[in-house]
Amino acid sequence: MLGAVSSAQALDYASVAGSSAVLYDAPSSKARKMFVVSRYMPLEMVVSLKDWVKVRDSSGTLAWIARSALSNKRFVVVTAGMANVRQAADPPSALVFRVQQKVALEWLADNGVGWIKVRHQDGMTGYIKANEVWGDR
Repeated sequence: MLGAVSSAQALDYASVAGSSAVLYDAPSSKARKMFVVSRYMPLEMVVSLKDWVKVRDSSGTLAWIARSALSNKRFVVVTAGMANVRQAADPPSALVFRVQQKVALEWLADNGVGWIKVRHQDGMTGYIKANEVWGDR
């Protein structure tokens, strides 16, 4: 059994692949169901088993999810009440769109200086401050 368990690298993220997925309190579909999470929800991978992954959500809650319910496509979720997405990674840059708290955005790149390039489900892209989202670090 020890060979089947491995810790995920620090700060590895995945997202919910289907329209929704169930989070459990143990690595089994017979375990207690804790939450239902929606598509694109970013989850930090903490421990990986063959068919199950222990994850942490943006609130810090730990739970288990079936590996088959996850996608490697990265998303972040907005934690600020309202966040601006700009044309460039610069505060005076043109505003592309505004996004409300708890909205998931596709993670495209981290420029390493406090901004993340993101894409909205509608296809619009731009830069958001890294401290206004969860799922990047």
